[in-house]
Amino acid sequence: MIASPARIVGVRIGAISPLGPRGVPSAFMKSPVAGRIAVGLLGLDGDAQADMRVHGGPDKAVYAYPAAAYAAWRAAVPRHAARLIDGAMGENLTIDGWGDADVAIGDSVRIGSATLQISEPRMPCFKVGLAFGDPTMVRAFANVGVSGWYYRVIETGTIGIGDSATLIDRTNPDWTIARFFATVTSGPIGNDDLAAIATLDGVAVGWRAKATRLLRRRRPA
Repeated sequence: MIASPARIVGVRIGAISPLGPRGVPSAFMKSPVAGRIAVGLLGLDGDAQADMRVHGGPDKAVYAYPAAAYAAWRAAVPRHAARLIDGAMGENLTIDGWGDADVAIGDSVRIGSATLQISEPRMPCFKVGLAFGDPTMVRAFANVGVSGWYYRVIETGTIGIGDSATLIDRTNPDWTIARFFATVTSGPIGNDDLAAIATLDGVAVGWRAKATRLLRRRRPA
């Protein structure tokens, strides 16, 4: 169980703009928000997503990243140290006090006047490489091993810097974001883990469907 609330130290939204030398449309680059901002069922007011196949939607409404992880990033990729500060991973919320090992799939959390639920980790994306002009950053994302996590919005409200993030319900204490990320990125997922993910309370619909599909392929009727 999380011992104490965390604190929101950064709030950001992004507009769709060209990213990298090929001008890939993306809202990865986000700007700080001053004051409070409304959060709806699809995310923070004004935050855009360019490719709805892999970003956005109810299960990826708000992306949070641990502030403490940036020290690990600067140690791992010192050539980009000046840029590896809060917001560099394209997060909506930079959170101080919680890391991937402290939160779990299905956790319900109160932030400001909104209630959110953790649905999945973020997978390494080529746009991280485009943002830094360095394709090796995608591999570094996996090596650093801090994915951050997506929230779905259960109850709309407003969020601002300085708000506490307080755990109000936990249903899957064994399925931390750290464990989930390691399970799905370290090689073929075992059948037992696939079966667990397929029925995991609060997990993103996409992961539930993928786990179910893989199990059916391995265990034909």
